[in-house]
Amino acid sequence: MNNKIKIGFIGLGAMGKPMAVNFLKEGYAVFAYDVNAKTVDELVAKGAVGCSNSGAIARASEIIFSSLPNASIVEMVMVEKEGVFDNCREGTIIIDMSSVSPSSTLKMAGIAEAQGIKYVDAPVSGGTKGAEAGTLTIMVGADKDVFEKIKTVLEVIGGDIYHVGPTGTGDAVKIVNNLMLGCNMATLAEALILGVKCGLKVETMQEILSKSSGRSYAMEAKLEKFIMKDDFEGGFAIDLQYKDLGLALEAGRENSIPLPMTALATQIFESGRASGLGREDMSAIIKVWEKITNVKVAGE
Repeated sequence: MNNKIKIGFIGLGAMGKPMAVNFLKEGYAVFAYDVNAKTVDELVAKGAVGCSNSGAIARASEIIFSSLPNASIVEMVMVEKEGVFDNCREGTIIIDMSSVSPSSTLKMAGIAEAQGIKYVDAPVSGGTKGAEAGTLTIMVGADKDVFEKIKTVLEVIGGDIYHVGPTGTGDAVKIVNNLMLGCNMATLAEALILGVKCGLKVETMQEILSKSSGRSYAMEAKLEKFIMKDDFEGGFAIDLQYKDLGLALEAGRENSIPLPMTALATQIFESGRASGLGREDMSAIIKVWEKITNVKVAGE
């Protein structure tokens, strides 16, 4: 594949917009659509072609990327009257980068297959910085031949690209990853509160735990940058982590797998949402415990 491929991009949010920009930088023809017309205009100013709906994207593009908030929006965009499926040419490849359940992806893939369309799940990890730098980790669920066709295109936006298995498995591994992140973050918040209550300084815990068996990505990414600064702006929102834990519980129900730790972590994040912290970084759940225990971890 080369930069003559016509790329469609549906969803120009915090992740979708920088990914689309990277395709423009590499010389691809990019067709862009988002419900926020201002965001589309910003992409047009950078060289993209703006489209008025997802159907227009489908008619113009050979490979279509979608990066959307949840499964219901993905499904609507795909199946609505002026949506993707009814306007795709046979052989079009759709790459959904949203975090959704494997069952939703398989449902969409079945409809696409009946119309001669290839449907790929390719959720990502790496946050907005990874999206801007083109260094995302991409977890791809697709037939092997389809993966080989899109690999070069994915390299524009990803640093580590994994062919996980058939359609749906990319979403599955993303759910497993985010389950672990959510549970680790909930555990970190509890542990820090306990440590401070027992007379430890947060700086002491950081120094020792970073070299001990209790260390985790949640600690490395969230302790110094957010919790120790007592500043929870930006980052990965509690609302998003709550959604991802919900996807794990949904997959557990569908597969008759008990997920008790996930269920408990979900309630912790639910408490954060109930406290009005939903848009703050996920590490802001420390505030829930601070309020309950009258313990302040940092910032005083």
